[in-house]
Amino acid sequence: MIMMREFFLIISSIISLIHCQNYGRFFNSFQRIRDLSDISDSYDFIVIGAGSGGSVVANRLTENPSWNVLLLEAGGDEAFITDVPLTASLQSLTGYNWGYKGRKIKSACLGAVQQRCNLPRGKTLGGTSVINFLIYTRGNRHDYDSWERLGNQGWGFKDVLPHFIKSENCSSCMEVEEKYHGYDGYLSVEHPGYESPLVKPFIKSGIEMGYKNVDINGHSGLGFSRVQATMKHGTRCSASKAFLKPISYRTNLHISINSQVTKILINPNTKTAYGVEFVKNNVGYRVMAKKEVILSAGTFNSPQLLMLSGIGPRQHLESLGIPVVQDLKVGFNLQDHAALSTLAFLVNQSITVSDLGVQNPLHIFDYLWNGRGPYTIPGGAEALGFVKTKLNKRVEDDPDIELVLGSGALNGDIFGAFRSLLGIPNDVFHKVYRPVVGKPAFGIATVLMRPKSRGRVFLKSKNPMSWPVIYPNYFQEEEDLWTMVEGIKIAINLTKSEHFQKYSARLHKIPMPNCEKNSFGSDGYWACVLRNYGTSLGHQVGTCKMGPATDSDAVVDPELKVHGVGGLRVVDGSIMPNVVAGHTNAVVFMIGEKASDMIKRQWGFFEG
Repeated sequence: MIMMREFFLIISSIISLIHCQNYGRFFNSFQRIRDLSDISDSYDFIVIGAGSGGSVVANRLTENPSWNVLLLEAGGDEAFITDVPLTASLQSLTGYNWGYKGRKIKSACLGAVQQRCNLPRGKTLGGTSVINFLIYTRGNRHDYDSWERLGNQGWGFKDVLPHFIKSENCSSCMEVEEKYHGYDGYLSVEHPGYESPLVKPFIKSGIEMGYKNVDINGHSGLGFSRVQATMKHGTRCSASKAFLKPISYRTNLHISINSQVTKILINPNTKTAYGVEFVKNNVGYRVMAKKEVILSAGTFNSPQLLMLSGIGPRQHLESLGIPVVQDLKVGFNLQDHAALSTLAFLVNQSITVSDLGVQNPLHIFDYLWNGRGPYTIPGGAEALGFVKTKLNKRVEDDPDIELVLGSGALNGDIFGAFRSLLGIPNDVFHKVYRPVVGKPAFGIATVLMRPKSRGRVFLKSKNPMSWPVIYPNYFQEEEDLWTMVEGIKIAINLTKSEHFQKYSARLHKIPMPNCEKNSFGSDGYWACVLRNYGTSLGHQVGTCKMGPATDSDAVVDPELKVHGVGGLRVVDGSIMPNVVAGHTNAVVFMIGEKASDMIKRQWGFFEG
């Protein structure tokens, strides 16, 4: 059997051939960012982190030729191995992932490797947009209106929609509500260049359940649709490819990779940020910010840096000997979308996608020359359904569960990339899925949209090179667990429709280890499976919560300025008060756009 290392070599060979044979279409993927070697003593703005938020801010601020911007990224540049959408799960096994794991908790990941939840986060130019599953959904309009009701003026849906549109280039999209999309932005969004025979049954079955076939990024966030993804001509369109490489010629943009920030410099008397310290190639640097420091290091690293710099909960910082500059609830409010990706539905025809199946030369040729075929499926996800369970008491079009149709299932994961991402032990795979390896099967992942559970990020020590301590706390609140159980039952019922039954779709029924004592398919069984094998969807947010001064839990205000500290903003997913009912990467692009406009207004440069 070909193992994971050989699979990397196969994919590398495919993409290398792409670059040789079809260079023009893949030029942006091949282009490298020039690393800064001559670092100045000061810049107008220093941006920490080149993920989806930081890349947008660096782009938009350098539109003013009189401002210079230093963008610091702890990782290196992305490479061609990240470009193929179907192999998204592989990226979390590379150096592009920080590799964070949660601490052991009693409520989840009990059957995972080391009993610890995997928490993938990107460490490269482009951040997590380089290792995610590329899915582009913005969340529900009620998400943003609720943010506004919490006191965050200017963050209602009507206010944020223009910033989504500004980023987006959906010129290759089909069957979308045009007024909700942009067509000349930097971020390319398109449908995959392949549709398996499973997509139509999925959407038609959803319609029979009372939902509509919608543009999930249109008027209604409830319903079923084909997936929209951050791709261009079938290759990944990361934050770096979208927002940095097209403007790398700007002389006022200075990008320094492999540069890990260790501290934000804050005057303890004026409580104003005035620079940063960072390490690059084992050399320490201290650089000043004339106007602002913009922290875009992500939901784990942004709170870590704030706390290392003296901004955070007093008791925690004092216990580590860190002088307190500002007592704020940094690291609290951690939220994520928990998911279950273990459901496998067997069918009687070869209409699915597997590790072995995509090695068909016809598929490779189609991708190589046309940018089409199964390799364009983002992480194997083909279609989405945003639905309501019977426990959902929210307004009519506000979902609490997402269903993600996978073109394959775990039994097709013979190279082990997907189960490694999920943290599923090999012995579990061999017991449950080995008996049906080689048989066509698809998956439907169930995702919790409205988690009540909250986790927290701590410092391990005041050593900036130590990883943060993370307690994800999935299913700590029982309501989350039982909502997911209802979502699983909806997924299973969906496959019982006539549209799936023409393929004799049936749930694979070998019970998951640790849960055999429960009757297979009972609520208790699914609850056990969730406790043992539920995983992160990689949508961690909330640890630097946005809120007005009257909100005692808030870290930043609606202008994204850190409460009580001048010259410092946070611009990434950590500012979300509540996680949205969607995939968070699109939201972070929007946050970057909105923050850029606010910064421009404050410093007297704004057009339009």
